[in-house]
Amino acid sequence: MRIVLFVLLLCWPALAVAQNAATLVADRVELNGEDQLIASGNVAVLFEGSQLTASQIIFDQPSDTLRIVGPIVIQAADGTLLTADSATLDPRLENGILQSARIVLDQQLQLAANQIDRREGRFSQLYKTSATSCRVCGTRPPLWEIRAERVIYDAQEQQIYFRNATFRVRDIPVLWLPRMRLPDPALQRSTGLLVPEQRNTTQLGFGIKLPYFITLGDHRDITVTPYVSQETSTLELRYRQAFETGRVTVEGAISEDTLVDENRWYLFADGRFALQNDYQLIFDIEATSDDAYLLDYDYSDKDRLDSAIQWLRVTDMSLYNARLTYYQTLRDDESNASLPPFIADLTVESSFEPSFGGLIRYGTSFDLAYRSSDVDGDDGRDVARLGAGGAWSDSWTLPYGLIADAQAGLRTDVYLVADDVAFAQEDLRVAPRAGVTLRWPLARLGANGTTHLLEPVVSLSWSDSYGGTPPNEDSLRTELDRANLTAISRFAGEDRIETGAQAAAGLTWTRFGAAGLTSTLSFGRVIRQEAQDGFTATSGLDGRQSDWLVAAQVTAPGGFLLDARSLWDDTDGLTVADSRVAWQNDFVSLGANYIWLGPDADEDRTETISEWTVDAAFVLNDAWTFEIDGRYDIAADQAISAGAGLQWQNECVTVNVSASRRFTSSSTVEPTTTFGLSGSIGSFSAGGAVTGCEN
Repeated sequence: MRIVLFVLLLCWPALAVAQNAATLVADRVELNGEDQLIASGNVAVLFEGSQLTASQIIFDQPSDTLRIVGPIVIQAADGTLLTADSATLDPRLENGILQSARIVLDQQLQLAANQIDRREGRFSQLYKTSATSCRVCGTRPPLWEIRAERVIYDAQEQQIYFRNATFRVRDIPVLWLPRMRLPDPALQRSTGLLVPEQRNTTQLGFGIKLPYFITLGDHRDITVTPYVSQETSTLELRYRQAFETGRVTVEGAISEDTLVDENRWYLFADGRFALQNDYQLIFDIEATSDDAYLLDYDYSDKDRLDSAIQWLRVTDMSLYNARLTYYQTLRDDESNASLPPFIADLTVESSFEPSFGGLIRYGTSFDLAYRSSDVDGDDGRDVARLGAGGAWSDSWTLPYGLIADAQAGLRTDVYLVADDVAFAQEDLRVAPRAGVTLRWPLARLGANGTTHLLEPVVSLSWSDSYGGTPPNEDSLRTELDRANLTAISRFAGEDRIETGAQAAAGLTWTRFGAAGLTSTLSFGRVIRQEAQDGFTATSGLDGRQSDWLVAAQVTAPGGFLLDARSLWDDTDGLTVADSRVAWQNDFVSLGANYIWLGPDADEDRTETISEWTVDAAFVLNDAWTFEIDGRYDIAADQAISAGAGLQWQNECVTVNVSASRRFTSSSTVEPTTTFGLSGSIGSFSAGGAVTGCEN
């Protein structure tokens, strides 16, 4: 019969003081004289979150020690697990010796030793030690292990120190180090060398990266990564700092290589801070030494860099947004001077609910596009706009389930134009607008539990523009889609406004299957009183009648997704098509995107674009994962990019092998093939179990 010895604390004052009210549970307890207590049979000691189990414990009061007979298991409050055959410890389990012992840290890394000396409840000194995160099954050696003459584990600092250490793979020594330090697997941040990465490219040759992580207190760190190959000497840096109200990240690199004669570099930085009264300060910096550097070193595939600072405040009833942006082009056919490189915009909006119903929004805005060139015309034009406006909107539910939305508004803009004689230097524009939209959702429940929802929609609107016609800086790319079918103006920016009367009609049919299959089909069209300037031929919005919009979506519980949109012209047929199909489960992930765009001189596209993009991942078994991706230009009958990756992972090791090819070229970049090899050791870079063996 098990005995819980709470009364022991009253009978043995010394033990009560030493153990600070520990609890001893055992099948049998006996007193051997007046100074020795023997507990045996399913013995357990509970103390301040720690638990010890053993077959027998002998407490000797004169020496204030516990002699413990195993098998011994000690579960510490921090999750550390110790096992041993026998031990001599103090009653607090902080000091003593464990024979034939093992420490398991964070259920990942195990340290097995002939003897472990515990000191101050913090230090564990191990002799003739083997450390691994792999499964240890019988006499078979683990995939990898570190053998050391002596190991010291500092539980407070969460560090493991090895002396005279040998790294072995399948019991074959591959590396010897006189001293080595590794972090506890539970430690999130620790100064030290990270996992090296091998990189091999046709331009830079065979190279290796050796990242070194340095903590600078609890809230800052820096990663220094030397990258050395046959063709380059590069130093990569990443700095991070967390503040009470925000964070900052800075990363960059500097290179000396054989591709160009000058030093090359890049710098990316971003940050976000929460200010008083719900304001936010957001910034990012992007810069590089030359157009090809980011692609050559695979740092980024951006072809335009943007550096910006933003002051933002968003509430339920107001918006304040001030942003200044500088653009740097990396494209062969563009220059920074003509982008324009400097863009400034300011928006202040507020709203309230008037007594007669609905919602009123009002506000002001300011835009500036500045080019450093003094050339007259598009390449040198500078434009500033100051605008103010307001709008009212409301919605009602009418008889028979009809839903009506109405809106009306007025906007006034003042434009200042320089370095372009085709436009007036000062111009004023006033633009009123009004519109109403009717929706009639109709639902039907089938006999098998399927639900059908049919929603026709019709909108009537009018808008006009009084005054001059300013240059178009921000409304160059707009396409018809489901989101803007019933909008009064579909231009993306402020410089262009759709004018005249127009009507839009559409129909959406949605089917909710009883088995979870959901499908949606939508189509619609816009008819105008007059044709509009500013829309491109493939936008679907040029002319008095827009193209037909046809869109569909299908989702299934098994992980299947189909999302497609197309625009159809009455004369020329298909003008735009884009779609994605995907399917995934626990073992397979498949995805493909297709895009088709006809020629359009206004969008600087002289030929048809027809491209496939595919991505797939396959979990072959518990250890192997295979991934592929690619992009193919059907119109040009050539590949754009392709890549493949293979990962092998078990409970203690992860190895990644990858290969990629960029086929495109220009005056600044060449086609490049890249091979990569990286890996990680379980418990120091990724979690993994260390117990259990396969049959």
